[in-house]
Amino acid sequence: MKMAFYGSSLLSSYWNGAATYYRGMLSELATHGWDITFYEPDAFDRQKHRDIEPPDYAKVVVYDATPEACRAVIAEAVKADVVVKANGVGVFDDELLDGVMDASDPQALRIYWDVDAPATLAELRQAPDHVLRRRLPELDFVLTYGGGPPVVSAYEAMGAPVCRPVYNALDPSTHHPVPPQDRFRADLNFLGNRLPDREARVERFFLEPAARNPDARYIIGGSGWETKGLPANVTHIGHVGTADHNAFNSSAKAVLNIARDSMAEVGFSPATRVFEAAGAGACLITDAWEGVELFLAPDEEVLVARDGQDVTEHLRALTPERSRAIGEAARRRILAGHTYARRAVEVDQLLRGALAARRERSAA
Repeated sequence: MKMAFYGSSLLSSYWNGAATYYRGMLSELATHGWDITFYEPDAFDRQKHRDIEPPDYAKVVVYDATPEACRAVIAEAVKADVVVKANGVGVFDDELLDGVMDASDPQALRIYWDVDAPATLAELRQAPDHVLRRRLPELDFVLTYGGGPPVVSAYEAMGAPVCRPVYNALDPSTHHPVPPQDRFRADLNFLGNRLPDREARVERFFLEPAARNPDARYIIGGSGWETKGLPANVTHIGHVGTADHNAFNSSAKAVLNIARDSMAEVGFSPATRVFEAAGAGACLITDAWEGVELFLAPDEEVLVARDGQDVTEHLRALTPERSRAIGEAARRRILAGHTYARRAVEVDQLLRGALAARRERSAA
């Protein structure tokens, strides 16, 4: 079975939070016999910041960010049994969606895979003539990496035949405990790029608590924070490649997860960072969002904070022994129920079942 996947980047996590998700999902789908080609543009300096080499589980086609190159990769869609257009490619998103929908073989499955559903839905509500909204009824599936019932009902109300969440998960071969490193040692570590719809929450849950707790050490990783005024006890270390995520998560007393505004409001949207931290056995503190208990048990496998004061109180009460116990419990829970191997079984069954049903109808 051939899959053509049009996304932001498989090779680089630079300004590309979906990289871990794509790698985890596609590497596991390949074990089920899927022949995957991933099409990604040479854009946003991602190719200059690759953190993996082209993998053996997918053929990666890097194309120039030009209309001509875009049309060339669109034409390749006809060869696939399943054609996936992901959101947030960053260049020619509308052209890619329209193009691959039209170029696909009539018997192929057409899928929109949304790794930022709350933001996409907000955009669609403001633009009734949006290309995605126009093409939703022609899709076979909308798959999302979060959002739960609110996202499913919203997409289906707009015309999607079927919307199915395929949540973030853990690849234990890439995210796991490692020895601590001095450069990442701190009381609280946070990793995330500086984005307009998350900055206020980072101030509330990370920077303001740090300023009120000057004797503790805080580390913030990610791009964009170099021009932000930071408290004296906060160290900014810039972009942290995926090869360093395990050490980043394994070296602090606790690791903080902060959802973006839209994802926090919708709920049921655990970020890749949640599973990466749990996989490394880190003690995770997360801002509160609906549905967290579906993935980790509060107070046992994760600490939940309603505001910055909760973050401070959790951190002050956290002993090394409790930090270790929470991290180990989180790792056990995620390994038992939330791996990409499990997610891939769901997706493989969904796609193969839909393809078989389509072929039966065609043969009748």
